[in-house]
Amino acid sequence: MSMVEPGRPSPEHFLNLIRRQERGRLKVYLGSAAGVGKTFAMLREGQRLKKQGVDVAIGIVETHGRVETAEQVGDLAIIPPLVIEYRGVTLREMDLDGILARRPTVCLVDELAHTNAPGSRHGKRYQDVEDLLRAGIHVITTVNIQHLESLYDEVERVTGVKVKERLPDSVLGDADQIVNVDISAEDLLERLNAGKVYPPERAERALENFFTSANLTRLREFTLAEMAHLIDRRTRRTEADRTQASATERVMVGMSSRSPNAPALMRKAARLADRLNAPWYAVYIQTPAEDLTRIDAATQRVLGKNLELAHQLGGFPMTFRGKDVASTIAAFAREYGIKVIIVGKSNQPWHRRLLRGSILEQILNQSEGVDVMVVDV
Repeated sequence: MSMVEPGRPSPEHFLNLIRRQERGRLKVYLGSAAGVGKTFAMLREGQRLKKQGVDVAIGIVETHGRVETAEQVGDLAIIPPLVIEYRGVTLREMDLDGILARRPTVCLVDELAHTNAPGSRHGKRYQDVEDLLRAGIHVITTVNIQHLESLYDEVERVTGVKVKERLPDSVLGDADQIVNVDISAEDLLERLNAGKVYPPERAERALENFFTSANLTRLREFTLAEMAHLIDRRTRRTEADRTQASATERVMVGMSSRSPNAPALMRKAARLADRLNAPWYAVYIQTPAEDLTRIDAATQRVLGKNLELAHQLGGFPMTFRGKDVASTIAAFAREYGIKVIIVGKSNQPWHRRLLRGSILEQILNQSEGVDVMVVDV
């Protein structure tokens, strides 16, 4: 198992950050899949900090029956989880109020993308962590690459799995430190076969589905690429802080209330904008046919969910009115200085495109000086 940190800070670096900052610091152990050793590494750091005199407590940890991981808990203080009965199932959830009352200097929180039980203060564990950080509690946590919202479509395409538990990319982007807990696909499969990841019956199902050599290799590539990007972005932001910022690139994606691929288009836009270090806009194009009085309640709910997703992905959800889709997109691009427009491939039959011209062609004709990117979603 190898661990790579941005800028290769010394082992004492995180401890120094703790002592300097009033708002809590966030450190993330990032992995390509379950079983690579994220929780083990988090607990081991907790033990190291405890030996240095730091008040460390476990907010929630999932050992999944892994003996090596459970041994790392040792004598670390544990804030008892809440036990919740839901539809006949007993659930263990992190006791947010208990942690805030106990106020450890550092709290260890496993599985950052976890969805909380119904009735919890927040729907997601990363939102609980935000409360801890605002209270000045430092958090060390774990997450797998497939839980990033912007990678949802790519992960499904590569693995065939729809990842239900996801978190905004900004959570990872705003972390103070990220450690890649890296292990080769071959070594992880060996751990799985040896019973070090899941019990035998669950390991067998995993090998047949998610845990294939091809899937694990691709997820590892996603992780390494994301780490490289995060390091590069941190460097660019540091350089930008020294000079006057100038947003030379702005990205937009236009959508209607019935856009079937709007979520996938927005994830593409978010990742592109992030790499350009540029703001991006998710623009609901409201033509006369799209007036809210003319679309049903179910369609309005879908539209609302899409605009909320744009917000979660770090974009600016907006509504822009016009007579038709193409001219309205072009008008928005001119008014807001958009440099890149993202559109999806048209499913319109070729003979209709020939007679009327596709929306893409109309946008190209009306958007001089703007790059138009056509993506397959």
